[in-house]
Amino acid sequence: MSAQAVPLASAPSGSIDSAPSGSIDKTSVLSEIRARRGEFEAQQHVSQDIIEKLQALGVYRAFVPTELGGDALSPSDFCRLIEDISIADGSTGWVASFGVSAAYLAALPVPTFREIYGASPDTVFAGGLFPAQVAKPVEGGYLVNGRWKYGSGCMGASLIGVGIVVPGGDTGGLPRMAVMPADKVRIEPNWNVMGMVATGSHDLVVENVVVPEDWTFIRGGKPNLDQPIYRYPALALASQVLAVVGLGVARSALETFAELAGPRPGITGAPGLADRAYVQSGLAKAEANLRSARAFFYEATDEAWEVLTRGDELTRQQTGALRLAATNAAHVGAEVTRSAFALAGTPSIMVGHPLLRLLNDATVVAQHAFLGEGTWQSAGQVLLNLPSQPGYP
Repeated sequence: MSAQAVPLASAPSGSIDSAPSGSIDKTSVLSEIRARRGEFEAQQHVSQDIIEKLQALGVYRAFVPTELGGDALSPSDFCRLIEDISIADGSTGWVASFGVSAAYLAALPVPTFREIYGASPDTVFAGGLFPAQVAKPVEGGYLVNGRWKYGSGCMGASLIGVGIVVPGGDTGGLPRMAVMPADKVRIEPNWNVMGMVATGSHDLVVENVVVPEDWTFIRGGKPNLDQPIYRYPALALASQVLAVVGLGVARSALETFAELAGPRPGITGAPGLADRAYVQSGLAKAEANLRSARAFFYEATDEAWEVLTRGDELTRQQTGALRLAATNAAHVGAEVTRSAFALAGTPSIMVGHPLLRLLNDATVVAQHAFLGEGTWQSAGQVLLNLPSQPGYP
């Protein structure tokens, strides 16, 4: 197959990225997302009309500069939006979290960034970084071939990025990403998982596509735009927008449990769940743990944002606090959801039970590489002023 040069155009006319932005009722969108969770899981991706409604809510233009039609939100405001969506459905929140993309695409050359978001501030981007594939330098850019895992949100994207390695290139241990129109990528549906089923995190396959160098960037690299959001640590923000999904799922679990814990006796004749002492204390502990993790999460986020908006630089310790708060949020979210699942007793093990689905979703959040067990050690290394792995914090 001959190599295909990537056109430097944004989404084609009539694509989802051409959808006009406007006022839309957030409450009604969230209600619809909640009502259609089963549909999304059955097809393993969020339906396109919901992606368009997320666009209208401002999810994908959140970090786009106002001069390009964006909203230039603060990180906390964006995370609260993703948290609300995640309460309605974790998979939809996960897909929506990639509205963060403009913050790290700012590492692209400025003309490329402006071409993408100048055409539409609501451009939907998705990607798969790993395993990074060797890309051969050729006339016109880099020849990209390979397969990448975990392309979350790829079913609704018009631009897709994949991780590449350029022979002889020095990225400081960070991955390079090549960006191309979605029609240059073959999506292989193989997302067979127990949680976050509707994220559509399928394999991405690229065959002989030439990506211009100006359409590549270092993931987590220095941005080329000088605004506070683009000086916010890209990898910290990427971990935060995923972790906050776990907070939303956990909140949904506690709300769901409270609705199910009625006064009627169990099948053994035991008192209803709401009347049992261990249920009352267990629910109280879970509520306190979730609120505590959430408070730390937003406290660290707001402190970092205050530093950046006054023109100062974050210290390694402050950036480390962002990563630690994200890891903590993901793991507390999973533990709180597990507690709600356990308190509900035997009925929650049944296929189709809402708490089983929530447990699976919350578990997936805490398994992500940005939030997994190894990140606790990395956070401790930062606290002790020891060297940490590349890209952390």
